Amino acid sequence: MTVTSTLLEKVNLQKEKLTQDAPHLDINHLVKSASRVIAPLWPIATFAARNPWMGLEGQSFEQIARWLKDSRDVDIYPCPSLIHAAQKRGEINEDFLETALKRWLDIQSIKLPRGVAERFCRAALKLDELPSTLLEALEVKVLAEKLSALKPQNLEKHPLKPLSLCLEQQSGEKVAHALDHHIIKWCKLFLDESQAAWSLPNREEGFYRAWRRLIQYDPSLSHTQRQRLKDWPQEAHTALKKALLALKIPQSEIQDYLEAHLLALPGWTGMMLWRSQQSTQESSLLTEYLAVRISMEWTLIKPHLPLLKQKDEDKCSLVPLIAAWIHWGDMTIEDWTKLSIPEQKARLTLAYRFDEIVRRRLWLEAWEQTYTDQLIEMVLSKQLVSDQKKQTLAQFAFCIDVRSEPFRRKLEKAGPFETHGMAGFFGLPIKTCELGSQHAHSSLPVILKPQYKVKESSPEFELKSYQQRRQTANSLSYTFKMMKQNLLTSLMLPEVSGPWLCLQLLARSFVPRSAGHIFRKLQEAWLRKPSTELSLDREYNLETELPIGFCEEEKVHYVRQALKMMGLTDHFAPLVVICGHESHSTNNPYAAALDCGACGGASGGFNARVLAALCNLPKVREILKTEGISIPEDTVFVAAEHITTLDELRWIYVPKLSDAAQEAFQHIQTILPKVSNDAIAERLSQLPNLGFRSKNPRAEAQRFAEDWSEVRPEWGLARNAAFIIGDRRLTQECDLDGRVFLHNYDWQKDKDGTLLSNIIAGPATVAQWINLQYYASTVAPHYYGSGNKATQTVTGGLGVMQGNASDLLAGLPWQSVVRSDQEVYHAPLRLLVVIQAPQEYVVRLLDHDPTFRQKVQNRWLRLANIDPEGYWKIWS
Repeated sequence: MTVTSTLLEKVNLQKEKLTQDAPHLDINHLVKSASRVIAPLWPIATFAARNPWMGLEGQSFEQIARWLKDSRDVDIYPCPSLIHAAQKRGEINEDFLETALKRWLDIQSIKLPRGVAERFCRAALKLDELPSTLLEALEVKVLAEKLSALKPQNLEKHPLKPLSLCLEQQSGEKVAHALDHHIIKWCKLFLDESQAAWSLPNREEGFYRAWRRLIQYDPSLSHTQRQRLKDWPQEAHTALKKALLALKIPQSEIQDYLEAHLLALPGWTGMMLWRSQQSTQESSLLTEYLAVRISMEWTLIKPHLPLLKQKDEDKCSLVPLIAAWIHWGDMTIEDWTKLSIPEQKARLTLAYRFDEIVRRRLWLEAWEQTYTDQLIEMVLSKQLVSDQKKQTLAQFAFCIDVRSEPFRRKLEKAGPFETHGMAGFFGLPIKTCELGSQHAHSSLPVILKPQYKVKESSPEFELKSYQQRRQTANSLSYTFKMMKQNLLTSLMLPEVSGPWLCLQLLARSFVPRSAGHIFRKLQEAWLRKPSTELSLDREYNLETELPIGFCEEEKVHYVRQALKMMGLTDHFAPLVVICGHESHSTNNPYAAALDCGACGGASGGFNARVLAALCNLPKVREILKTEGISIPEDTVFVAAEHITTLDELRWIYVPKLSDAAQEAFQHIQTILPKVSNDAIAERLSQLPNLGFRSKNPRAEAQRFAEDWSEVRPEWGLARNAAFIIGDRRLTQECDLDGRVFLHNYDWQKDKDGTLLSNIIAGPATVAQWINLQYYASTVAPHYYGSGNKATQTVTGGLGVMQGNASDLLAGLPWQSVVRSDQEVYHAPLRLLVVIQAPQEYVVRLLDHDPTFRQKVQNRWLRLANIDPEGYWKIWS
């Protein structure tokens, strides 16, 4: 090393130390605080429902709506076209709108006659746009200029915008667009899940260091731009500080500035946030991302610094306020000029306060109140009041998933059956390891961590043969994938694979149902998976991160907990069926989203089998009997899976049955085809263009599941609107239209409120995440959705983009929430949680759970309860 280079290195280290020490900032703390504006994004293969505002619930829904509108021009209240469509369908009772308007006016202190104010507001609530001719009229602009002193005081702080965006707005130069393009490129390279033929060099050193090493050779930057980053700090937090100093961001505004940059690409930053939460090695990944992004921003805009001081946009222009009174107040310009100054000021104040966000909020609340009123009226009018327990042949425990409700309804009408609802992982915090696999996957909601591992096993000679067949299949798949990605072999691959793939293409295109069935049977015939046992007993293996199996106390604990959560602690039927659920679709990046919205795409079948097997253990039953939970000897637990795309019930664990259980099982087998057909017919009638022409519903459902061109194999959880916590008799006679999560609960067996607290903290929270993901993907599809499914690009094994350089799209496809380009299917209503319990139970819950209380008070969800006397109350 030369003396010159040594001196330069010392100088650079001194500069870096000055940059690090000069502003006494805890940059990592600021980044963590700023991350509240985004939500973690799981890879699409382990899709999990995502509440995009989970870190913002400390503020009211309306406050966040205003902030997002100002900062990103994103509307999170339903647009007028959605509201008008719901109004035409009769989903909004305008009496509720009128009541809400009067309640809003009651709290306003405006010196206007009440009748004048009401007439103006009612006209404005029609949500028609102000005529452009009126907004551009010279007379209105002259009036606004003369009355500028009457402008309502605007105390709202303007959201901070990235300087690259400010420059773009000033000069028209696409600097912010170019910055996003650069960042997307680096994110794709770093986050790629072994999909790219060439991986990013130095990736193991972290995002920032890998970028810093390669940015010197980036041909998309000019030589001058690359030189600016030549001696950039080696540590991400130091580089971020240096970039913020270079941009002259005041210390008091740094967090706001970081938030603005995180919101620019919420998909990629959400993925970075999720990765940072998975391991300590990548815990500073979000800081590294911001260091790269803001360093790149400084590089791109340095010649333009300092930017011209931009005047804050006038959020309170008088022109639209005066135009509003002329249009909605049934006035002329001459009428306006005849008003006194105090009268004009009062009218301007009302128009300013009764802005578009308030108007749309009132419509949304009326829409929600209409649904609430209809639901409660239906539940109370059809509630079963008999306390007599009828003779039940079988009991079914389903997931609370809204898709289970129609199937449960059909099943209960088909025979002497009871159904119960609880979270579909059945309270088992496990990782599952299938036969022959060295990898385990979590099989529980993503908000929880697995505590045990359960493996499948089989006799050694069968296992070895199965592993060889599976390894052969995996090797063929891996070889094909590597040949596709390799530059040379990809040129010859079409010649080798063309005939087979052409045959597959034709079969799947013209006879998808038959082709899918044949290919699946061929695969099953080749693999020939043997029958398996589960590792339920504790195995002590120091090499595993989690204990394998359960000790005796744990077995009893999880069975007891599950039976209490599903409300099944007495009056057991001869057969109890634990039903997980999964979906089935072809060529669908969002396949995991249809399996389970809570468990990262894991189906519930494995958990159902584990719970059923635990419930059949004699030792577990003996201990439970001493605690008052007496399971009869002839009661047998079995496991099944509800295939939501096909509305089928598939048996996955049926042990030796008692005579009574065998009779029940045979009866179920007899009635299942009709139950399935009825459920399919109801579900398909809701899919676009099918209800009137589907002569064979079962065949049509099978085609949907196998057709690789089908963008909507099922509706998933669209139109979800409520979460009912109570006895099944409360809703058993109700057609809830597949819109309600149903969780069993008996308040009389929950004296201390523990069960209710657990339901709210777990299943209800996940249901709210699902609800708000569907809500966001409907009201703001361009920002929170993922666009047209037919034009999506699967990227790096992570997720989807539109094109090759968009944000990583975090929400649901357009086809998951709309019937057509003209008609939305999902009704964007915030989740209604209904609790069947005395009011003191709800009061205790709100007192002991500040997080839930905050969600209710800030309108992120709605709360109602039905007391034992049948009276109901809405909490706010």
